[in-house]
Amino acid sequence: MKNLSWILIATIVLFASCRNEQATQGADVSVPVTVNDVATMPIFKTVSINGTVNPTSTSEISTEAEGRYRLAVNPRTGRPYKMGDRVKKDEIIIVLENKEYEISIRIESRKLDHDNARQEYEKQQSLYERGGVTQRELQNSELSYINAQYDYDNAVLQMKKLNVYAPFDGVIVELPYFTPGVKVSSGTKVAAIMDYSTLMLESDFPEKWVATIEPGQEAFITNYNLPGDTLKATITQLSPAINAATRTFRGVMHIDNSQMKMRPGMFAKVDVIVEQRDSAIVVEREVIQNRRRGKIVFVVEGNTAVEKRVNTGIETDTHIEIISGIEPGEQLVVEGYEMLSNRTKVRVRR
Repeated sequence: MKNLSWILIATIVLFASCRNEQATQGADVSVPVTVNDVATMPIFKTVSINGTVNPTSTSEISTEAEGRYRLAVNPRTGRPYKMGDRVKKDEIIIVLENKEYEISIRIESRKLDHDNARQEYEKQQSLYERGGVTQRELQNSELSYINAQYDYDNAVLQMKKLNVYAPFDGVIVELPYFTPGVKVSSGTKVAAIMDYSTLMLESDFPEKWVATIEPGQEAFITNYNLPGDTLKATITQLSPAINAATRTFRGVMHIDNSQMKMRPGMFAKVDVIVEQRDSAIVVEREVIQNRRRGKIVFVVEGNTAVEKRVNTGIETDTHIEIISGIEPGEQLVVEGYEMLSNRTKVRVRR
């Protein structure tokens, strides 16, 4: 009986000790959370469409005279031009050699006739001022000079037809192969040039955005082949008419491609900015929880999670603007919020 009493007392003491230890541990329990300081940043609301980008300038170049084909030397590489080379406006890309054609133009004699006519006209002007010739003689001299000028200018233009020039700054995108020295006839396509430092994209917008999309709005352009690059574009034209079959309206935008990263013909995703804030409190979508009483987030004050009801604004796929409810500098819970309720004890881990 005595032994039974001792066993009962020991059991009671052990039970009480466990209760106290559990109470002490319960008082020390806190939920681990990760926080970020609330800060401001830009946020954009966009409308997404797709389209194909095209160059703003393109030209297929054909010969204007007959001659033996020779590629000119690219002054930037020291080698004959090739497909993919950049060219400057009026640079000679291809030379056609045709001695018979050059002789028929008689450019040297026309240059000499021009110089002589100019000198004679200047002489007649001087004599006329001193009364040495009549006005009619002066006018005949001027007419001869003008005709000589036209003849010489025409000869220069004809000689230029033996060269193929770049019509604008751009890139050679086609350069059909001809054996050097082979004779090519007039009208033969020998090159194609594109300027895609600025690209153009035409696409259709859903009818519901007709009152939202306006000329001058900016857009972001991306392509899956260029995952790290985003280009900027501006809407330049909008059709006022709605396509009755597709319920869309046509828009045109120009893309800044000065670094030539995007290529003509690429399929691009376009995000047109229809609303933006340059400085707003922006949080990740998942930290906002929808409760019966509204949208809430948790901030940490001391070692306690405090529930804050928030009002939201612009929303994107990943972020939401907070209009009111939290302020810059507060510590927003970004991980561990699923286990929280108002006034829960927390342990911050950064």
